[in-house]
Amino acid sequence: MNVDYTVAALMFPAIPLLMNVYGNRFHTLSDLIRKIHDKYVWEKQLINLSGRVKLLKYTAAFASFGFLLNMLTVFALYFGRIFEARVIFGTCCMTMIISVLFFLREIQISTKALKLHLSDMKIDLD
Repeated sequence: MNVDYTVAALMFPAIPLLMNVYGNRFHTLSDLIRKIHDKYVWEKQLINLSGRVKLLKYTAAFASFGFLLNMLTVFALYFGRIFEARVIFGTCCMTMIISVLFFLREIQISTKALKLHLSDMKIDLD
């Protein structure tokens, strides 16, 4: 594969969009935590939310690291270090994949929790 500026530039629109999605999820989750805390709800939900916060932390960390690696790819290309740029860009893609996998896991946990809440109201998500 030929790695040049255009390959690295392909990641630029995706990364901020992902970071925005992750940030919005974190904001929503933190709002839910505050509401639960105010209502003194069950310990199991707090443990669940704690795990989700941890997953979102890893999600954002890997996405941020991917963005940093993408910038390093551009620098490596600027200095004519093609082999290093390929290695860095490959690592960038892997960190973004890991970030998305963490996010998918958090979505699974979130959906499961919502199904439990909705089951009380006799609403089915399937």
